[in-house]
Amino acid sequence: MANRTEAGQVISDIAKAEGSQSAQMQSELTKQRNLDETANNIGSKLDTAPGSISKEDAQAIHRAETRALGQQPQSGSLSSQAQHQAAVNEGTTSTSQTAPQVDPTVQSQLDRQANFEDAASKVGSKLVNEPGNVTKEEADLLHSREQRAFGHTEKGGLAAQAQHQVAQNQSS
Repeated sequence: MANRTEAGQVISDIAKAEGSQSAQMQSELTKQRNLDETANNIGSKLDTAPGSISKEDAQAIHRAETRALGQQPQSGSLSSQAQHQAAVNEGTTSTSQTAPQVDPTVQSQLDRQANFEDAASKVGSKLVNEPGNVTKEEADLLHSREQRAFGHTEKGGLAAQAQHQVAQNQSS
């Protein structure tokens, strides 16, 4: 009787394992079919009417790729292309055709100068209109931004004037 029970258990375990493998294979096959169908639809839209790609299209192909692959899609995949196109279509990013590429070093310098000009505008206005309210933090920020933008600060320049005003405010 013990052998029968053990044999029955072994047969039951094998049937469960085979059933489980069969179900797993069916699930994988369904995921792959879903990916193929979604990829055909979205790929066709990308080729023929890229302006019609929506955020929902990008999400659908991303879900299908993730499920079929068992991981996040790689850069350059159909879902990443669809996500980029959807962002372009919604105006949340620009294409390289409309935005000229700027050398990163030049862009960094332009950004530093813009940061200085922004601080200079705010602190300069305060120096003229309410000099008693210029703070040490504002003067220090202006000094730092001028140094970063130009590699030095001008003697008698706006940063120097702001620091002088702060010294006068603190002595009063």
